[in-house]
Amino acid sequence: MVISKWQCIGLTVFLGGLLSACTSAPPAAVLEASNTQQVDFSGNWELDYGQSDNIQNQLNALLRELRRQQERRSQNGGERRGTAVTVGGGGGTNSGPTIVGLAQMADAITEAQLLDIAQSRNDINVKREGNFALTCEFFRGEAEAVENPLGKELCGWTGQQMVFRIYLPEGLSIQHVMSLAPSGERLGIDTTVVSDRVSQPFTLRRVYNRYDPATSGYHCEQTLSRGRVCTTRPPGE
Repeated sequence: MVISKWQCIGLTVFLGGLLSACTSAPPAAVLEASNTQQVDFSGNWELDYGQSDNIQNQLNALLRELRRQQERRSQNGGERRGTAVTVGGGGGTNSGPTIVGLAQMADAITEAQLLDIAQSRNDINVKREGNFALTCEFFRGEAEAVENPLGKELCGWTGQQMVFRIYLPEGLSIQHVMSLAPSGERLGIDTTVVSDRVSQPFTLRRVYNRYDPATSGYHCEQTLSRGRVCTTRPPGE
């Protein structure tokens, strides 16, 4: 299944508007527009399931943290209506559907098994199997947000990390942080989804290993619309 930006927005609406404005997110680091550290992410990358986060484990960790927050508020006499963790409840703050919706969104936008990254001095294009590409152009100075019909996008560098921030309708905030291992053979992407309907952000880490499509059994095609596309589908299927 290929997920477009419009389908990503549709998924947000499908979740019943549970993921609303992200104004409670902590201040984000300022992004630089130039690649001063000369980091190169280009190449083909394959998902390493063993090194990547398990969605259920991360969801359980989020639930435990929310319950700890609730207990601290209760002990301090600061329990407020609407802040309790109510698994199986309605669509209010920290309700079961809201928390699960946050996790489902994070899982849906990070399920790509293969990445094909092209990078130059001026831009980067991260093609993700079954999902829309992440793109960024590099300029001098501080990175600036770009407004479009889909919302607002901001990308840039913080040290050796490449950061993509996406602000979609329905108030959903998504951040992808890419980092490269010192060996250059392993790529990590930390994806964080934020909503003010959940008092804690949800983060999934996906780890990818560099691979050669010509020797790894993957099927690659050269298309006019998308360039070179590699998938796990064998030739002739």
